[in-house]
Amino acid sequence: MELPKIIQGGMGVAISHWGLAKTVSKLGQFGIMSGTGMGLILSARLSDGDKDGNMRRAMSHFPMQDAVQRILDKYYVPEGRGDDGSYRRPPMWTINPSKSLLELTVVGNFVEVFLAKEGHDNPVGINLLEKLQLPNISSLYGAMLADVDLAIMGAGIPFEIPGALDNFVNHQAASYRIDVLDNQDQDYTHVFDPEEIFPGIGDVVGPLKRPMFFPIISSLVLGKALLKRSTGKINGFIVEAASAAGHNAPPRGPMQLNEIGEPIYGKKDVIDIAKIAKLGLPFYLASGYDSPEGLQEALALGANGIQVGTAFAYCSDSGMEPNAREKGIQKILDEEASVYTDPLFSPTGFPFKLAQIDGTLSDSSLVEARQRVCDIGYLRDLYVREKDGKMGYRCPAEPVKDYVRKGGQIEDTVGRACLCNALGAAAGYSQYRKKLDYTELPAITSGDTLPSLGRYIPAGQKTFTAKDVIEYLLGERG
Repeated sequence: MELPKIIQGGMGVAISHWGLAKTVSKLGQFGIMSGTGMGLILSARLSDGDKDGNMRRAMSHFPMQDAVQRILDKYYVPEGRGDDGSYRRPPMWTINPSKSLLELTVVGNFVEVFLAKEGHDNPVGINLLEKLQLPNISSLYGAMLADVDLAIMGAGIPFEIPGALDNFVNHQAASYRIDVLDNQDQDYTHVFDPEEIFPGIGDVVGPLKRPMFFPIISSLVLGKALLKRSTGKINGFIVEAASAAGHNAPPRGPMQLNEIGEPIYGKKDVIDIAKIAKLGLPFYLASGYDSPEGLQEALALGANGIQVGTAFAYCSDSGMEPNAREKGIQKILDEEASVYTDPLFSPTGFPFKLAQIDGTLSDSSLVEARQRVCDIGYLRDLYVREKDGKMGYRCPAEPVKDYVRKGGQIEDTVGRACLCNALGAAAGYSQYRKKLDYTELPAITSGDTLPSLGRYIPAGQKTFTAKDVIEYLLGERG
């Protein structure tokens, strides 16, 4: 495959949805979808009535229609849930998830990739987070059923993903080691067996294409470790520094904060691009290369191109909730846009970048005012319960009393926000809490280049498209 110069970043939940990825891909670059929480997103779209019919059309192409029918029976609301209705949430993930949750996850990712590839022959990819371990391998299998071309994964070290991709070519089971707190050196694995969930699917579908795998790295050490210890082939890298949106790798060494409370990154965190190039694999540079000059610099350093996220997140083709996008762009035009790297916000413990937009959870008072509810649970930590040795699940953003009762430290709950609900709300899927008469607020993540996005906006306008971004980056704007 001839690799394009621009990879559009994978931004969850459903910011980089199938529509954005398809648009970017048809323009000759690499469109990427977020695969994070796609079962949740599919259930929400069906609950909203699937007014354009895209979900059901894509689902009609899934090879096992009995699973599709079960999903429709459970989540599809033809008239839509209405503004005063709540979404019906899928079951929470556990190390041994229900068959219905696995079906929903596989079909959700299949649908997203199918729609992104529909009507053209250009490649598309999917992005997942190592930190959200439990849904990952079933998500990748669903994407492979729809012929995905590239898988990208960050927020951790995905040693076992390449081997899982190899197994799924012939619908074989794959295991994935799960991080468990207090496990006393015992290994725990989550196993996904396609033939167990979808009996006979190998005979129905035949062998699948193995997508390329590009892990996201923030250091040469991590790149070398992946090449040495991964269970299968690494095809390339995305090289991402701390100025990127979303979760950032923590600074190397002790955590130190600046005068406004952001993590301080130093010389140890500078990535040696020349040594990355010597690894001999294709790579893309992310974080601050989103300009014609940045693209040319990346190419001169030996990269195949650049990954760009924030610019595509705010374009009119993305899945960002329209009101949040409008407020964000207005701040850009008013030269008031800013981004804060919050060391506490994410339950993962990773620093998380927040665009400072009114009415979003960038306002810490709104985080504190929210009544803590944990009903999605993607970011829950697994731990061994002291009382019986069984598996337990806890999240620093859940109700404090519950977290402490499960053995968590109360200081770990300070400043934590429910990213599961907040990122769903950022894509327009806000849960409405009937008992509280409360609608979940969004969290909008952006890279440090947010204040400079005005360069993409045509004169006299307040919106821009994915095509505007690509033409600007390639130096093709008239």
